Amino acid sequence: MLTTIAIILLILWLLGFIGFHILGGFIHILLVVAIILFLIRIIRGENPVK
Repeated sequence: MLTTIAIILLILWLLGFIGFHILGGFIHILLVVAIILFLIRIIRGENPVK
């Protein structure tokens, strides 16, 4: 019984570890895109916070 719980927890931990790495990379890409769009609005002379 304890072995089964340990295996399930290990599998869930590995899935969470991999998932957060992928999600973390995606969030960084979104942040870079947001900064680029912000800079483009500033260069064009538009209100960047609009």
